[in-house]
Amino acid sequence: MDTPSSTSTPSSAGESGPGPLPEEEGGKNRKRAALATAPFLALGLADVVLILLQGLEPLWGFAILPPILFCSVLSWIVFSTDFLEDRT
Repeated sequence: MDTPSSTSTPSSAGESGPGPLPEEEGGKNRKRAALATAPFLALGLADVVLILLQGLEPLWGFAILPPILFCSVLSWIVFSTDFLEDRT
C-alpha cells in the first residue's frame, strides 16, 4: 500500500516538456503548433490588408498571399511534429 499511485506528479524534471504547454506523448502537438504559428500568420495577413488598403492593385496583395500561407503551413508542420527535437 506504500507504492506511489499513477496519479502522483512526476518528480523528475526530464518528464515535463519545455514551454508553458505540456507535450503530448507520442502524438502531434497541434495546439502548441497553432499558438507558435498564429502570430506570423496574423502579421502576413495584416501585410496583405495594408497593401490592399493603400490603394495598390489587388494583384499585389494576392501575389504575396500564397508564400505567406505556405510558410505558415510549413512552420505548423514543423512545430506539430517536433521535427527538430533530436537536433537541439
